[in-house]
Amino acid sequence: METNQINHVLVVEDDKEIREGVEIYLRSQGYQVFKAADGVEGLEVIEKEEIHLAIVDVMMPRMDGIQMTIKLREKHDFPVIFLSAKSEEVDKILGLNMGADDYVTKPFTPMELLARVNSQMRRYRKFLEKLGGKDKGGNVHTIGGLEINEDSVEAFVDGEAVKLTPIEYKILLLLMKNPGRVFSAEEIYERVWNERAVNTDTIMVHVRNIREKIEINPKDPKYLKVVWGVGYKIEKQP
Repeated sequence: METNQINHVLVVEDDKEIREGVEIYLRSQGYQVFKAADGVEGLEVIEKEEIHLAIVDVMMPRMDGIQMTIKLREKHDFPVIFLSAKSEEVDKILGLNMGADDYVTKPFTPMELLARVNSQMRRYRKFLEKLGGKDKGGNVHTIGGLEINEDSVEAFVDGEAVKLTPIEYKILLLLMKNPGRVFSAEEIYERVWNERAVNTDTIMVHVRNIREKIEINPKDPKYLKVVWGVGYKIEKQP
């Protein structure tokens, strides 16, 4: 598959007006658009067509967006952007945990949605390039199944993309570029924030969040280790 031809977007939305509005705007930007009115129809389209990104409403009849995403993740790794009228943080976390890559809250502007689509498409192209062995530059650091790419500013665990905040990314990059070396919380703070460490409690919080994202069992970490009384390190892998 040529990565410059990745432009098939599936819009799964039970509101016909929103569905057709999104279709018109995406088509105007060069995307080929497929449509479905619920999760059942969405899965049927995915079986018949080559889809590169799905925009999926969370609340739909017959099969909602979360159930649809769980099903499609059994076979497919293309990006999924959730649409929802709910703005509570817990709903976003639930959606992202269920396999979505991004989350847009209604009402949204066409420009906002397009920016999210373009961003996820770029990530997916990078992902396919990795699978094809085209992205082997020196800015990719690998420790066991953990990989971080400085060029695309992405992290992967066993081939699966990991969503990190900018600070989490910088901390993980620092540790991965120096496997086995122990960094104190003060040194991490000064290197990441580029200022003198005043309160390093935030480092502990960020490390805990990174562990939740990269470790199978955060309480028994394989990669990100604490050296008690000294600091943190990424463990070298055999």
